[in-house]
Amino acid sequence: MSARDRYHNWVKETLILDGWVISHDPLSIAIGKISVQIDLGLESLIGAEKGTSKIAVEIKSFSNVSQITDFYAALGQYLCYKVALTERHPDRILYLAVPRLVYDSFFTEELIEKVLQTYPVKLLVYNLENKEIQSWID
Repeated sequence: MSARDRYHNWVKETLILDGWVISHDPLSIAIGKISVQIDLGLESLIGAEKGTSKIAVEIKSFSNVSQITDFYAALGQYLCYKVALTERHPDRILYLAVPRLVYDSFFTEELIEKVLQTYPVKLLVYNLENKEIQSWID
């Protein structure tokens, strides 16, 4: 199993406080000879008639010296995980979890915005100052 992100438990606890139930930690998916592990699989009841909402969350801290290098790795993982989910768990929506400070300072840069327009990524922005999800960006 790959190493967990430094904020894994923090984001997990925050999502539980937000009403999500952890179904997988991690969510393992095998396609051919390659197996990937998305940090979390979660479920939430959205109403008796509507059923359950299912998501998968890949958590990133962007704590390396080079945020662009972290972004390259995160985007590559996200795209591969999205394909794997489409194949094995098409009912799950994939989110990339990033800290609010990183979102505010880095994800608003022109190049990053243009990349995300070309390769859309659903984001979960978490606030390290409190146990709260700042925003869900589709």
